[in-house]
Amino acid sequence: MAQDTTVPKLNFRFWLDKAIEWGQATTSESQKDVCLHLPQLLEFLHQTYEMLKRMNSIVAIQQFPLIGQLLGRLCWNPFVIGYDESQKTLMWCLCCLYSSEPQNPVELKANSWIRSLLCHLLSSSKWERIEAETSTFISALGYTSADYYGHLVENIISSLVTELRGNQFNELNIQGKISVSRVNAMSLFCLPFVTLPDLTPLLETLLVYHGGASKEILSSEFLEAVNDAFLKKKISLSESAIFSLWHRHLPSLETATLSLLDQLVSLQINNLEKVACVIKDSLLPQAASHPAIFRIVNEIFKSALLETDGAPEVMTIIQIFIQLFIQLQQNENKQHKFPLKAYFPHHHQPLVIALLRRPFELPSTQWLQHLKHISDTLKSIVEDTDISSFADLYEIWFLVACFGEWLDIAVDQLMKAPVAPDALLWLLSFYYCPQNESQQRTQTMVESQAVYSHLMMLYNHPVLSFGDLQAPVNNVADTEQCHTQCLITHLLTNFLFFSSGGHMIAQEFISYITETTDMRKEVCSLLVRTAYRIKHNGGENQRTVKLLNELLQKLAVEV
Repeated sequence: MAQDTTVPKLNFRFWLDKAIEWGQATTSESQKDVCLHLPQLLEFLHQTYEMLKRMNSIVAIQQFPLIGQLLGRLCWNPFVIGYDESQKTLMWCLCCLYSSEPQNPVELKANSWIRSLLCHLLSSSKWERIEAETSTFISALGYTSADYYGHLVENIISSLVTELRGNQFNELNIQGKISVSRVNAMSLFCLPFVTLPDLTPLLETLLVYHGGASKEILSSEFLEAVNDAFLKKKISLSESAIFSLWHRHLPSLETATLSLLDQLVSLQINNLEKVACVIKDSLLPQAASHPAIFRIVNEIFKSALLETDGAPEVMTIIQIFIQLFIQLQQNENKQHKFPLKAYFPHHHQPLVIALLRRPFELPSTQWLQHLKHISDTLKSIVEDTDISSFADLYEIWFLVACFGEWLDIAVDQLMKAPVAPDALLWLLSFYYCPQNESQQRTQTMVESQAVYSHLMMLYNHPVLSFGDLQAPVNNVADTEQCHTQCLITHLLTNFLFFSSGGHMIAQEFISYITETTDMRKEVCSLLVRTAYRIKHNGGENQRTVKLLNELLQKLAVEV
């Protein structure tokens, strides 16, 4: 037997030759050689695991075709798995090779083989390590090894679940109570196997288990691993288990929220139906029914908006999230509802109540009156109350911005029929320019009123040319105030959809604005929100819907 223990790192061929040479270590010579090489084998397995956990299982097998054969042989060597550290690392490596979404019979077969090996490793830590005696016992029962180990692991999981669930109803019985250290040990035991379907009942039971302890009893590594596997869609867990995970482990909730934002921002947001589906699938709107979760998610959104300097796509995501959250709250059983103040504890409740009314709850003939009520309530807070800091003002602005559907409807109302515009224009001016330093908001209001008056003179003209809008368009291009530019663009864009001759010049106008200003994202966001609103609130003709779709397709091609 070779005595040279100098081995190249990650040399799969060398270790496979060794594994073949050792067999199941039945001779004293092979046993001694295993013990001699065990420290280096352990280092090799650790390095292999670090490499595998960063790779897709299919890519790993393609890049290292010997890995399956090597791990399989090592798993059946009692002198290798007799050492807890090498046994545990072998489990981790196997879990990395497990395909969470097998695409063909080969991957299904590989998963089955990996599961049988994991069952063998899990059970070998509980049962007699002398394989010959164990095999005899299994044969006497009439099982194959794979079946026996599979049933054994199933029974271990079932036993642990029963122990935990029984303890939930037995907290006053000190003798029968599970120790905190044992529950923590269970969570650590699950770490390498969180993606395996067999373990799901134990994962869910652990996540909803509290046991009356004042501090978190589950391992933070376990909670992070489960959250990571869920976000990557490697496991499927019940809603109650996920909600409990986020409620008991703040870093997991933060990661889930930021992951949702990253996922949506990386999409080309030209269809809010898809955005709404992704948000629903994340389970965050459902979890936010608990006020503590809602407030944390809301704070993360607020920070994200500040960090992105008010990016329109981020604002749109937040608004859709809030719409879905309100919808779920309205469908919630009244017995399980929390009071409104629990979600918005620091805000002026009359304004919150007004904003929470969904447009479809009111006849469209009452929208204008309701918007005036929102504007008057907000104005009394902003102008008649002593707001001591920018932070206070930002809190009020963010609350209004979250309910952006009402702001878009305010522009619709201005364009659809002659109205007294002051209240609605003030509301929009506040949204686009919440601070009034150096009379900025006042100036935005003046300029938007001039543009609105110009548009109303053109509203019923059946034929329009781009030149008819040249003055307000130049205003957009020339103004140095971004907030004024955004508000005027909002007015102009909606004018194209609702006026008699606006459709004729819509393509030309949108192209000009997106090519000559930095308003492309803002315009795209406006178009997408308008399409979504029309679909859900109705009331527009097919000509408008067709125009919107054409404009969105054109912008998508240009990106």
